[in-house]
Amino acid sequence: MQFDLQSFLENARVPYQTHFLADLSQADFGGFTLAAPAECDFTATPTTDGAALLLCVKAQVDAECARCLEPIHREYAFQREYLVRMRDVEDPDFELPCQEKGCLNLDELVFQELVFEVPTVLLCSAECQGLCPICGKKKAAGCTCQPADNAAPADARLSILKQLLS
Repeated sequence: MQFDLQSFLENARVPYQTHFLADLSQADFGGFTLAAPAECDFTATPTTDGAALLLCVKAQVDAECARCLEPIHREYAFQREYLVRMRDVEDPDFELPCQEKGCLNLDELVFQELVFEVPTVLLCSAECQGLCPICGKKKAAGCTCQPADNAAPADARLSILKQLLS
């Protein structure tokens, strides 16, 4: 969805509001996917020297636990506020995803904010113990494997540490 930010900054007298669905099912989030299109509300309010923008996002995220590989389904709801002035739109380093003609790409903005909001390492729970390195089962599911007491350290140079701990 496109929002003509430049035109809004030049001519707006009343707030602009819209509700839209951001279908980012093909987006590469690098570790999670969206279970459904993100539900978004966008508001632009004129100010004396520009505009105040508000983006509210509700998204359902599917991923795998980084420790035990169990499926995870989480919901995220957040909002972001931006203050924009006319000179910001013409700035090549402007932080919002604007195109050449001053149009704000709202889908790209939602994508960027989801990348910042969702952690890069997702866990099924804070207490997740992960998988057993010996048998590969979930440790919480009753894995009874015990590491061998006389196992040599992975690096022989560290063997002195094992002697100190004995």
